[in-house]
Amino acid sequence: MKPLVLLLLSCCLLACQVDSKSLTDAPAAAAAFKTGAEQPELYLPLLKGKRVGVLVNQTSLIGQQHLVDELLRHGVNVVSIFAPEHGFRGDHDAGAKVSSGIDSRTGLPLLSLYGASKKPSAEQMQQLDIIIFDIQDVGVRYYTYISSMHYVMEAAAEHGVAMLILDRPNPNGAYTDGPVLDLNFRSFVGMHPIPLLHGMTVGELALMIKGEHWIAAAEQLKLTVIPMQAYQHAMPYALPVKPSPNLPNAQAIALYPSLGFFEATPLSVGRGTPFPFQVIGYDKFGLGNFQFMPVSTPGAALTPPLMDKALLGEDLRRVKAAGLDLSYLLRWHALFTAHNAVFFSSPSFMDKLAGTDKLRLQIEQGLSEASIRAGWQTELQQFKRQRQPYLLYP
Repeated sequence: MKPLVLLLLSCCLLACQVDSKSLTDAPAAAAAFKTGAEQPELYLPLLKGKRVGVLVNQTSLIGQQHLVDELLRHGVNVVSIFAPEHGFRGDHDAGAKVSSGIDSRTGLPLLSLYGASKKPSAEQMQQLDIIIFDIQDVGVRYYTYISSMHYVMEAAAEHGVAMLILDRPNPNGAYTDGPVLDLNFRSFVGMHPIPLLHGMTVGELALMIKGEHWIAAAEQLKLTVIPMQAYQHAMPYALPVKPSPNLPNAQAIALYPSLGFFEATPLSVGRGTPFPFQVIGYDKFGLGNFQFMPVSTPGAALTPPLMDKALLGEDLRRVKAAGLDLSYLLRWHALFTAHNAVFFSSPSFMDKLAGTDKLRLQIEQGLSEASIRAGWQTELQQFKRQRQPYLLYP
């Protein structure tokens, strides 16, 4: 049983079949598809007479309109806006502090969850009856929007505030892969014992967080998920707006699970260029013959790695990217080893990204990709069984 979910809609969407090849190849299926936010008739009644908070960013769209603007247009009493990493408008660098203030367009209080505190305060929650989460995720554990969702869910549970998730697609939803996080390596870039690619939507993951008691007072949380209509996990979905400054297109999103690990190395993955997370390069030696130079890019990469240096490396803008590919890490690690250079310049951060120290140690030991993958299969299968009760889509 899926607790506190719109079960009727869930059952209906399980019966809906869409062509998983391409949305452009199936106009009828595309017309039938709707995100949770695009079904206001299902959630506006839940907001009537309530003091509403929203955890949103630039991806929280209904067509061309922002969710906040639509809620206000319908007379919803929006009390406050919570902003995750990258800010409400999605214009902050990765890791940059997001400040609280007033939203210039609506005049509403703008409360940062990526600054001094990552969890709403008791005072902030006491102003609310219900809080909405509507943010486009990319399905990779170290992408921090789901960590912000976790803290808001926990605060809601502790203070008797209802939680409403408006579900959106997972652009990496066809894949469930990678090491399952060991809680000894828990951090803001990995809070739950799930694999790197978990294959779930934020709505499904929220149900699992509550159902598995991964937050304090989980049993007290009144959680409602508005599922998507006519969605399947493997369905291609072109994001209408980039989910963060350095994931500008589908290729970057597809490569992100594989290239995110390079953030713990001295290399560049293109921050400060027009093609972040689509290249790999280094200034002292390289693989491939592609040349590029990271530069300061306010709003995306103010001081990117290897800034203003001429780099040599790989251009991955046209490779076929899918799921988790360890070959990039293994090849570059071998090159650094051959040059007696340190590859994992931040081993502790690598372990947080991986959710374990095993991956780093196996790479340093020279294990093959096949051997490394074999090591996480048992836990991966256990996770797939564990998540089954929380899945809303085929």
